[in-house]
Amino acid sequence: MGAVPHDGGVTFRVWAPHARNVAVVGDFCGWDRARKTPLAPDHATSGTWSGFVPGADVGSEYRVLVRRGGPYLWRIDPFARQVTHSRGNAVVLDPGRFDWGGGDFVMPGWDDLVVYEMHVGTFAADGPGGGTFDTAVGRLDHLAWLGVNAVEVMPPFEFAGTASWGYNPSHVFAIESSYGGPYAFARFVRAAHERGIAVLLDVVHNHLGPTDLDLWRFDGWHRRGYGGIYFYNDARAQTPWGATRPDYGRKAVRNFLRDSAIMWLEDFRVDGLRFDGTNYVRSRWGDVRDPGQRIGAGHRHLAALTDDIRSRQPWKILVSEDMQRDPAVTAPSAQGGLGFHSQWDAGFVHPVRAALEAAHDADRDVHAVAAAVVGHDLRAAHERVVFTESHDEVANGKSRVPESITPGAADSWHARKRAALGIALTMTSAGMPLLFQGQDVLEDGWFDDRRPLDWSKAHRHAGFLHLVRHLVALRRNLEGVTGGLSGAHTRLVRVDDDRKILAFHRWRRGGPRDDTLVVVNLTTRPVTGYGIGLPRAGRWRLRCNTDAAVYGDGFGGVHAGDLRSAPGWTDGRPQWAAVDVGAYAALVYSQDE
Repeated sequence: MGAVPHDGGVTFRVWAPHARNVAVVGDFCGWDRARKTPLAPDHATSGTWSGFVPGADVGSEYRVLVRRGGPYLWRIDPFARQVTHSRGNAVVLDPGRFDWGGGDFVMPGWDDLVVYEMHVGTFAADGPGGGTFDTAVGRLDHLAWLGVNAVEVMPPFEFAGTASWGYNPSHVFAIESSYGGPYAFARFVRAAHERGIAVLLDVVHNHLGPTDLDLWRFDGWHRRGYGGIYFYNDARAQTPWGATRPDYGRKAVRNFLRDSAIMWLEDFRVDGLRFDGTNYVRSRWGDVRDPGQRIGAGHRHLAALTDDIRSRQPWKILVSEDMQRDPAVTAPSAQGGLGFHSQWDAGFVHPVRAALEAAHDADRDVHAVAAAVVGHDLRAAHERVVFTESHDEVANGKSRVPESITPGAADSWHARKRAALGIALTMTSAGMPLLFQGQDVLEDGWFDDRRPLDWSKAHRHAGFLHLVRHLVALRRNLEGVTGGLSGAHTRLVRVDDDRKILAFHRWRRGGPRDDTLVVVNLTTRPVTGYGIGLPRAGRWRLRCNTDAAVYGDGFGGVHAGDLRSAPGWTDGRPQWAAVDVGAYAALVYSQDE
């Protein structure tokens, strides 16, 4: 589908089942409608039209002319792989001309992924014009130094205007022109791979547009005031973002969405996809527990799509933002599931943030935090994504964690200490950890698609940044001593809601350099001589103390050291040790041998 270049010309193919005539016009004919090239029906029942245009080439701009009755409708090709802007022209593109260099990137193990979510327009803005993929390349060295090994790019598909979160895609096959277009994106992917960083792309299948949307009544047909062939033409079209839910019951629409997803994985070499709001694909208003809301065709679309991708490129990871904690999301399609490898976990972010942001220590619910740390039954760590900040959690009336703790003073002692606790819990809990852009440099305020990141904070909060780097290294086991943090297993050692102390044991296979013990103090009071049971006898080395003086002004109130086990039953274990932990601090321990 779309424009396919050949020697001497381009074949154009478009789906317009209700059209009487379809043609293509462009710079190759001087935009002269009298010299347009008519397209012919491919088959009486397929609804597709195609034709070969001599003289058209890569880089040619074009439009599709569709007539059902009355004058021709000037449309942008739904499968256009490049557009001049959301209301502009389609451009013929040949992904085979991308320069991928000579390196062979190997996808990191999914259980070892630490993901950094970024918004192209604000991640590395170059002046008032906003950021592009080329300016973002200039910040990849920072991410490589930080230790993250995957970036999740918020939807970069062509949208109305030049500033957006990206969740209003007008053209799902085309990279936003203000971000630099497809060649800039290919350069970004190559640059990330050269630094050992995987690229995950956020895609939107739950709705389209709703503005600057040439798909709307594309061939002139529609029913009941709805959007025509690409959309439901009844109440199922309604979403919180407009009446633009794709009609998953139509094979051509499913193929349209599928082909877009496959193109990003194969032609642009991205390493995985994160599907936005899948609960709105498989239900009308997001609550899949209500049988009256369910959209069976949406469920089947997602299951078939994940099956297809798994069969083509099984090493690419597929993540769902379903936010229902529904085990069906990561269950195989053969068992009635959706077939995703992972899903965002609302059961982590909300209780953890509530504990971090509570004004009074007495209001911090340690049992809720403990449940968030453990999560639901996991077969592998990557089956859930854990975070305290994301684009949804730091906007729309919600601030970043340090801003929420002390509004207007995100660099206060309380804000820095408890924000560090949030990152420590994210990096040590079972799951795939995710950081939102700027979280590493203690960015304040809230996310705004017109407010660039303030990278000067990397210098002002250098201690905090180095703490984040240290925690990322422990989570990825870069020092070879905390292998358990990438495992799926968690045992709660102590959940003390009176003293607000949480201790838990993390492991993958168990044993030296794998068994990891985490102790968290959720109060402003330092704790000394606090006895807890140890997973194994022997010496437990301190790998990180978030209260260490090097990590920020006012840190370092308590000296924490290694632990040496002593006999005595505590927490169901035959050995114990006394722990000293500072105010709002987390300690990470593991054994050498």
